[in-house]
Amino acid sequence: MLDANRSGTATASPRAAATQLAVTAAVPVPPLSPAGFAARCTRLLLSPYARLSLLVALLVAGAVGVLLFEPQRLLTHGWPPQLGGFAAAVVFGAAYGLCTVAFVPRPLLNLAAGALFGSQLGLATALAGTVLGAGLAFGLGRLLGQDALRPLLRGRWLKAADGQLSRHGFRSMLAVRLFPGVPFWAANYCASVSRMGWLPFLLATALGSIPNTAAYAVAGARASAPTSPAFLIAMACIAVPALAGTVVAWRKRHQLRGR
Repeated sequence: MLDANRSGTATASPRAAATQLAVTAAVPVPPLSPAGFAARCTRLLLSPYARLSLLVALLVAGAVGVLLFEPQRLLTHGWPPQLGGFAAAVVFGAAYGLCTVAFVPRPLLNLAAGALFGSQLGLATALAGTVLGAGLAFGLGRLLGQDALRPLLRGRWLKAADGQLSRHGFRSMLAVRLFPGVPFWAANYCASVSRMGWLPFLLATALGSIPNTAAYAVAGARASAPTSPAFLIAMACIAVPALAGTVVAWRKRHQLRGR
């Protein structure tokens, strides 16, 4: 029922208003089910930026762990005496891979591998750790960071680097490994954000890391005789690719600027 007030405006009668309120109160409001709440939480946790936050947290935790445990002490204190032979090489290779994910420089680890295990076994251990660390970093970046970071590739240099890695993955990564200049961890995570495949990335890492890793392993094994021909040749093999990589990077810099 509608009643007219003095100003001529129609208003609802008290009985009609009470009936409407009773009907509204009688309509049940569906509660949020546990399944729906769990689905929302799952979507939130699996969102690109939540996964990127997890990746950053893991990397920060790894860097802090490296600062606390100081793996570079292997060069001065040596390997624990409880481990020896092949078991020590396996443990060192696994630790090598984890350390590279946590930003420990590979030259330091390569020198340690040569000093602890000699040239041949040190080279094999360091290469195994290199591939393991590269695979771990690539997987973490691909799983936790790619979806959030790819929309941010808007700059000219970023687009050019992404296109090079995506279209010519094996060739580009092989050049990065052969001519050092880009930090190992940075190359891993940049490749994971691109559309490079797993097989080209790992194969290029394994092949391209052999010369530089061998040079460092020999240098570490012969560090006690710095005037020996083997040590001097190893240092030359380290310096020449570094210089060549600097020249190539300088030329690529001018090419990118001209685009």
